Amino acid sequence: MTDKQLKVVSGVQLWRWRNSAIAQAISCDISPAEVDWLLLEVAGLDRLALRLESFKESPEIQMALPLEDLEQLWQRRLNERLPVQYITGVTPWRQFKIAVSNAVLIPRPETEYLIDLAVAAATKSGAAPFLNSGHWADLGTGSGAIALGLADAFPKATIHAVDYSPEALKIARDNARNLGFDNQIKFYQGSWWEPLAALKGEFSGMVSNPPYIPTSTVATLQPEVVKHEPHLALDGGSDGLDCIRQLIEISPGYLRPGGVWLIEMMAGQADTVRTLLAKQGSYCNIQIHADLAGIERFAIASIK
Repeated sequence: MTDKQLKVVSGVQLWRWRNSAIAQAISCDISPAEVDWLLLEVAGLDRLALRLESFKESPEIQMALPLEDLEQLWQRRLNERLPVQYITGVTPWRQFKIAVSNAVLIPRPETEYLIDLAVAAATKSGAAPFLNSGHWADLGTGSGAIALGLADAFPKATIHAVDYSPEALKIARDNARNLGFDNQIKFYQGSWWEPLAALKGEFSGMVSNPPYIPTSTVATLQPEVVKHEPHLALDGGSDGLDCIRQLIEISPGYLRPGGVWLIEMMAGQADTVRTLLAKQGSYCNIQIHADLAGIERFAIASIK
């Protein structure tokens, strides 16, 4: 919202709006913390000022949009379950603040662990030295969050980020440019590995957060997800594993021996994914990792 003309309100006006919004959030079973998260972004307030309510004494507070517009967007949050990240157009992810819109999934905090797992694989004893450099792929990049995390973790590597959606790629490119990674991350429009055929057999690693929700389950997700996030990035077919099967089958042709294959999946899919990896025949060191909630969410393997 930085490109919009700043608007001015009094501290008392904003204080009254905040109190009303918090009460509405509680009555709609939405976290009241979202109100303050919104004000951090649109009003430039800090957490201390919000906690102490010291901003109430300010004669003027500059806003990124008029209070009436903020109220309209907040009503959409309540009534249409519009995610607050789409209201502000940004979300925190790792140490970054990245742009998002309804063309991309909102990156989840648990997905950050994919980067930690990639780093652990590259730095463990006996790991192939090329894992810290060379070519890495982020397949289904969306907002570019994983590609940004990989670029930050592996400054000597070139990250190749692929997405089927041109709208998602525009956001990912903007994020890479805004955060200073546009020379290290290359972007491609297409399906999975297809745009990267020229580098077949040369990749150090692949990371993906593919669609993995069974088609019949998508409609039962939270209204924030069902109504606003792109279903193309959610729907993984009848059992949720269509895309993961494809990545298991195709990836060995693109990865170097000793290269890393790493994905996110949903609860309940770990045993099947482990079996599929083992049956394919090209993978070794197959591991399943849980997220902080104890859900088996990540699969990692090496290429023989």
